[in-house]
Amino acid sequence: MTRLPDIALDMLDQIRRATGLLFDALGSGPRTTPSTVLNIAPGVRLHVYPSASPSGSPVLLVPAPIKRSYIWDIEPDLSVVARCLEHGMRVHLVEWTDPGRAQQRFGLDQYADRLLVECLRVVTERTGAQRVPLVGHSLGGTFSAVCAARHPDLVTAIALLEAPLHFGTDAGAFTPFVSATPAASSPPLSAGGVPGSLLDIVAATAAPAEFQLDRWTDFVRSAADPVTLASYLRVLRWTMDEFRLPEHLFSDVVERLYRADEFMRGTLVVDGRPVGAATLVVPMLNVVDPRSDVVPTCSIMPFHEAAASAEKRVLEYHGDTGVAVQHVGVLVGHNAHRDLWPEILGWLTGLPTSR
Repeated sequence: MTRLPDIALDMLDQIRRATGLLFDALGSGPRTTPSTVLNIAPGVRLHVYPSASPSGSPVLLVPAPIKRSYIWDIEPDLSVVARCLEHGMRVHLVEWTDPGRAQQRFGLDQYADRLLVECLRVVTERTGAQRVPLVGHSLGGTFSAVCAARHPDLVTAIALLEAPLHFGTDAGAFTPFVSATPAASSPPLSAGGVPGSLLDIVAATAAPAEFQLDRWTDFVRSAADPVTLASYLRVLRWTMDEFRLPEHLFSDVVERLYRADEFMRGTLVVDGRPVGAATLVVPMLNVVDPRSDVVPTCSIMPFHEAAASAEKRVLEYHGDTGVAVQHVGVLVGHNAHRDLWPEILGWLTGLPTSR
């Protein structure tokens, strides 16, 4: 793939962020739940939300490290945070922060292991729980699965929302696209990391229908209803909140996951130990969207079926209007909040707390 000069991508990031501020001024910014923010380690913060149920089950929500974490809490009626609080849970949300120079060497060992483990330890210390369930979306779900496979002693269960687990050439729109790119081990980018706009360009090129055409189709469908249009504009604003990816993490995702499919093969070594389907023993729920080209069923089900978990469940999500990008509809869609989240949260809180 021929990359735009880094300076051009930086300028595009800045333009998109400025456009996002205009959306804020027009009333389409996020309406988030108040939280206490803890600085856990360079690269990650933790949002802790006040709970009306001090003895409720804890949960750790894990976003993808690509855009801002408030997509989980974009407005009260479409907030996963709010749904979890209403269900009596003690909610904690990971916020990945912009990588500095020191974090450019952070890869899967850090994002899927050390940083998540630090967050888990803070949650267990604050709540007194021995283990904590992880709920992850997209690449955040992949990280959650890797962490659970490496640390079953810290994780009660995992709920994965359109999270790719099996890669290879037949597992989604990104895999043939990545296979055709040059090696990612040394991306020709500045020390600031991989610009968010580059990731947007890759996504739009790999899956143009899902990331371009569907966005405008959804706008037309949303325009007649003020409530749906308002949620559409809020999500569209979020898509402009660019986030740089550490160079080493970018390389690990492309080379170790997409190209080599190491997690599915059981050859992914994290902190000195191999992890894969055979080492994933905690209860697992997967949400799949049968229509998706980005994370199709074939990128989830082979791993799901191979996992050693004794308790496994699959739920299907069939989309929403007013979500701008269907891949995040499971987090911000009216149908998802009405039909899907009660099942997810019921499954999580109905599991035994110890093994």
